[in-house]
Amino acid sequence: MMRIDVEQVRQDTAGCAHVTHLNNAGAALQPRPVVDAVVEHLRLEEEIGGYEAAAARADRIEHTYDALARLVGAAREDIAVVENATRAWDMAFYSLPWAPGDRILTARAEYASNAIAFLQTARRHGVQVDVVPDDDSGQLDVGALREMIDERVKLIAITHVPTQGGLVNPAAEIGEAAREAGVTYLLDACQSVGQMPVDVNETGCDLLTATGRKFLRGPRGTGFLYCSPRVRARLEPPFLDLHAATWTSPDSYRVRDDARRFENWETYYAGKIGLGVAVDYALDLGLDAIEDRVTLLAGNLRRRLRSLPGVRVHDRGSRQCGIVTFTVDGHDSEHIARDLQAKRINVSVSVADYARWDLEPRGLTSVVRASVHYYNTDDEVDRLCAALPRAKASPGGGTGAGG
Repeated sequence: MMRIDVEQVRQDTAGCAHVTHLNNAGAALQPRPVVDAVVEHLRLEEEIGGYEAAAARADRIEHTYDALARLVGAAREDIAVVENATRAWDMAFYSLPWAPGDRILTARAEYASNAIAFLQTARRHGVQVDVVPDDDSGQLDVGALREMIDERVKLIAITHVPTQGGLVNPAAEIGEAAREAGVTYLLDACQSVGQMPVDVNETGCDLLTATGRKFLRGPRGTGFLYCSPRVRARLEPPFLDLHAATWTSPDSYRVRDDARRFENWETYYAGKIGLGVAVDYALDLGLDAIEDRVTLLAGNLRRRLRSLPGVRVHDRGSRQCGIVTFTVDGHDSEHIARDLQAKRINVSVSVADYARWDLEPRGLTSVVRASVHYYNTDDEVDRLCAALPRAKASPGGGTGAGG
């Protein structure tokens, strides 16, 4: 079994000397090779010009497609590199042709940006949005999903790992149901890619979207989309330019054949190169080894938190990952996060607005989110727990008492 040299990866990570960074589900600390690659390209642009730098580093730019393809088990022509995961998801979702009466099946733990897109499409096109119930563990109930599929279901869209908790939805089982029914399957892997193995062949998804800045430890302003050849020919992106399509005659155009039809001409080349370096860094460590360490650290954190009086852990699911959410009785989650940041401990807060179908039914208006990565340590977990305020006698401050 591969083991991660924690001391080495911490030496590669300048931020480890300055902060206890437990906000990897927001944006992870970038390793030095990623930062060096980005800065090197920016310096080259400074010295010889942007177009010229892109031409000089064409091999490094193209390598990013190969790295991403290897990361998710795809072919390089199935990969588009875009500005962020939301842009990637929107380009995929809004490419689908909608008709009145079409149905979208999604999960209770779905992210706000995706839910808003569903609701907008329902308003525009008369589409029906149906939320699949959870099973007893809190993850999507695959049996219920199968029962809800009919001839009107146009899309199954699921977030693999929700932003507001540690559960991992059963992506492969969902994919099996989608493939059997012949329904397009869109997987939001924004929080899973980089902290665990994610293979498009195993999940069976037609479309997958992810970001660079989270568990992949890449630059901000980078993301990617996987589009299977099974569906690509019938998906025309909502926006086209001379990169995504060719102007073939005064009154016609032709969309390119590969997944780069979802890109546009102008792009963040330094970030794209840095994203490829980040993927290489993760692949060199091994995604299985990364998941093992992340799962271990997160499990230790949950146990430590549950041992503290008045601290409530709110993670659900039979399989859990590196995102840990909790509240402290009598304390507002935002105040806790600010106090921790003042002590150089980085966490974030998930509010009900981000996940109304999930948090509101559980009586939660906000939760503190601590998300570990492989460069974190048990000492940092202990430091977080020691820095939390003592619970007050009665719940308050709008944190809720669910979980």
